[in-house]
Amino acid sequence: MEQPRIVKIRENVLKKNDILARELRKRFQENRVYVVNLVSSPGAGKTTLLTEILTRLGQDFKAAALVGDLATENDAERLKRSGAIVKQITTGTVCHLEAQMIEDSIREWDLRDIDFLFIENVGNLVCPSSYDLGENLRVVLFSTTEGEDKPVKYPTIVNSADIAIITKMDLAEAVDFDKEAFYQSIYQSRPTMKVFEVSVKQDMGINEWIDYLIQEKMKAF
Repeated sequence: MEQPRIVKIRENVLKKNDILARELRKRFQENRVYVVNLVSSPGAGKTTLLTEILTRLGQDFKAAALVGDLATENDAERLKRSGAIVKQITTGTVCHLEAQMIEDSIREWDLRDIDFLFIENVGNLVCPSSYDLGENLRVVLFSTTEGEDKPVKYPTIVNSADIAIITKMDLAEAVDFDKEAFYQSIYQSRPTMKVFEVSVKQDMGINEWIDYLIQEKMKAF
């Protein structure tokens, strides 16, 4: 008897989130802020990669980041070393970020002073797939250390993302990462998915990823 009620509550929550996300997207568009939502499981190297991106982008653009985490502010402190504007969103028991959290966090910011906004979502490949945050681009990260079949296990996030990034390519050989099998895995859900291969340690693919973001921002505005 409880199931229909639970489904209805979930539908109402998602509807409210989608309405606010549309409002956020309009505000971002009006202020020419290009927004990237980064999603991955814990330990995929999201914070390490984002720190490098913020540092390099900061040479020519004004970048900011919102960091979602269940409890600590460790990731936010690491990101601040890049010189970017960074704000922590502590979610407690909530395993994803929602549009209301984004709205609350940017309330005191002047969006006209921001070119790129990166949202580092809570480490989770399930819940974030359902919540629009008003982003221009949703990016899912998979590390070589997680194995090549991760996209098959989480098809919903693959289908809801725009771009996939393989991180820690420097460890691919050490962990016997089967790159061909990975691509088959991800193309099983999204045959046309654009994929970037990166390694912060070896400085691989990062500039290509940044160039892509700049080009996409120029197309958007």
